[in-house]
Amino acid sequence: MKKLAVLISNAGSGTNLQAIIDAIEQENLSAQICIVISDTVDAKGLQRAKRHTLPTAIVPQKEALLPLLEKYQPDFICLAGWKQIITDAVLTAFTNRILNMHPGAIPETMDGVVENPDGTNALWNKGMFTDIAIKNILDQHATYASSTVHFLSSEFDFGPVLARCFEKVRPDDTIDSLYTRLKQKENKAYVEALQRLSNG
Repeated sequence: MKKLAVLISNAGSGTNLQAIIDAIEQENLSAQICIVISDTVDAKGLQRAKRHTLPTAIVPQKEALLPLLEKYQPDFICLAGWKQIITDAVLTAFTNRILNMHPGAIPETMDGVVENPDGTNALWNKGMFTDIAIKNILDQHATYASSTVHFLSSEFDFGPVLARCFEKVRPDDTIDSLYTRLKQKENKAYVEALQRLSNG
């Protein structure tokens, strides 16, 4: 059974963490969460972890993350709203073992392009955080919003792709309405990526 460390912050609401918890409890994911780590004490995900009696830790300094991860020895690290910089030391110690959700369509290669379900080019949204990325989709009049589960790499907002999801943009969409629908698909895609990894 794979051991997971889930990294959260007060930047998110903890829905990816909850999706992972639910999949494990429903026996749809053969894994266990060995530690939930936050960089702040006010992360909503900490309350979710507490309700499910999961061990938690607060790591306000990025230099303290690697010693803690080495203590728990997770098979995979799941970034779920984590906003602290991941150091090169952590990347090296856990190469192709750190999962991240990016609000855009990361291509397979640096010069590649991902197509939306309707054949139009999907937006990468490189360097954009969630709200800005969703706003960019609306500003560019894109036909779909998308997100990518990928392994973190030394290249910013790039790395081996594990799963993608798409959500059709509606004419009356706002940032909130579009992201609310996309978020549900993100939660599912994150779990599906972990299912494939847990099955080898």
